Amino acid sequence: METMNYAGRMADFLTKSQRSALMACVKGKGNKATELRLVTIFRQHGIKGWRRQYPISGNPDFAFAKVKLAIFVDGCFWHGCPRHCRHPTSNVSFWRRKIEGNRSRDKLVVARLRQEGWKALRIWEHSLSRPQKIINRLEKTLRMRIPCGGCEAAKLLLLPRSKKVKKHRNGHD
Repeated sequence: METMNYAGRMADFLTKSQRSALMACVKGKGNKATELRLVTIFRQHGIKGWRRQYPISGNPDFAFAKVKLAIFVDGCFWHGCPRHCRHPTSNVSFWRRKIEGNRSRDKLVVARLRQEGWKALRIWEHSLSRPQKIINRLEKTLRMRIPCGGCEAAKLLLLPRSKKVKKHRNGHD
């Protein structure tokens, strides 16, 4: 028999502390719908030079350290995507504060990274279904981040695996 609350919705069968303990077990890293999907996109397009969980402010999902580019993959729910975020109907004030807090923290992290000379690129979870759009945006950002000789350096980061340029011992093409 299901227990209904006063609003006609199914009541939680766990206590508040049990629910909290269960939610604490939900891991925030390596979410297949977000970070691992972007890893796949990078690999499919032969993009190299990135690292996961690089130790800088804000703990970005990916970093291109040589060009100081931090990439965050934002889940539509957790970061309040204007197109896809659907707020839960229970504990509304908690979830509103939680998501607004995440968005505020996102802005602070971007500002802190900018002060440290980094560019932050934020990618919505829903945009992972359009990999070419992500690649175009990433390529444009990388080209802007690479000082003199930007085109050559960007090519090295974005060359498809089959077209890599072999380096001679002296370091030239």
